[in-house]
Amino acid sequence: MRWWWLIGMALAASAAHGEDITQVLARSQAAQLERLAPAPVESERAQTVRDSFDQLVRTLGLEGAAELRVVRGDTVAETLRGRVVIANEAMGDWPEEGRLFVLAHELGHVALAHWAQMGEMYQKWVPGSVTADQTDPIAGRLGREASALAYQQEYEADAFALRTLEGLGVQRDAVLSALMRMGASRDTATHPGTKRRLAALRAQ
Repeated sequence: MRWWWLIGMALAASAAHGEDITQVLARSQAAQLERLAPAPVESERAQTVRDSFDQLVRTLGLEGAAELRVVRGDTVAETLRGRVVIANEAMGDWPEEGRLFVLAHELGHVALAHWAQMGEMYQKWVPGSVTADQTDPIAGRLGREASALAYQQEYEADAFALRTLEGLGVQRDAVLSALMRMGASRDTATHPGTKRRLAALRAQ
């Protein structure tokens, strides 16, 4: 979640609609969903992703709690509005361990109620209707706490995914190897890089 971008969205939306921060966050993610390009229904790769997702949902008992949207474009995988899992159809070409891990990671965000946690954190800093008077003085501190919480949630979702795959009989080494084959990413404000994530998983 790009906290600095959301604060800017919050200010603009609040001026027009008098919304509180959770309403702004929900509306901005709804707009993000609308911009995504869905994969064709007949895509075999998309169907492979759907089959993996359905397998995990049944295994985890999350029927009705999560919705999958298979897309094309730059997004690899993401969870929006707490329950909508976005997955790129290109994942249909991935090794099964990698595809299952990424989908289980996103389902971890759903099962662990990470969207609600992030909303509560934002509300603590920005109560009531969003205004510049509220957000300007606390933007730096809010950003640091949002980043720390986002990192914590990413590690929790990774651990959830690893436990899920081990429960399906997938060896831990196979999971870690699949993640390494996906390539390295660097730390960002919202996501730890691959090196940190692998280290945390090895420590599980």
